Amino acid sequence: MTADFILRPYRLADEAAAIELWWLTWQQAYPSIDFNARVAWWRERWRNELVPKASIVVAEQADVLIGFVTIDGSGYLDQLVVTPEQWGSPLATALVYEAKRLSPDGVTLLVNKDNSRAIRFYERNGFAYAGEDVNPTSGRAVLKMEWKG
Repeated sequence: MTADFILRPYRLADEAAAIELWWLTWQQAYPSIDFNARVAWWRERWRNELVPKASIVVAEQADVLIGFVTIDGSGYLDQLVVTPEQWGSPLATALVYEAKRLSPDGVTLLVNKDNSRAIRFYERNGFAYAGEDVNPTSGRAVLKMEWKG
C-alpha cells in the first residue's frame, strides 16, 4: 500500500473505470447484496444525476483509477469510493480534503448505520452526527453526518 497517487478532475473517459470501481468497492463492503443487479441503475444515476450536478475528483495510481469523491453545489458528498487495496491508506482522507476544499462552508453525507469502519473514518475527519434516516433506494438505516467549515 503506497500513497503515490494523483488527484485530478473527472473526465468523461473515466466513466467505465469509475463505475467498475463503485461496483467493486460496494460488493466488497456488502457481499450479501448483488451489486451486479444494480450496475445499470448506477450507470444511469451516474450519468444523469452525479456527473451533471457534482464536482468529481478522481485519484489515479500508475494510470489506474483507484478512488473518487463526488460533491454537489449544496455540499452533499454523495460518493466516496476507494479501492479496497487502499482502505486504511491516506487516499480517502485526501479525497475528503478535496470535498472540503470544494465546499468550504460545510459538507453533509449519509453513511450506512451498519458501516462502522466508514463512520469512524468520517469522525476522524471532523464529521459529527446530524440525524438518522432510511436510504430510499436500499431501505437501509443511515446516519446523516456533517462537517462545518
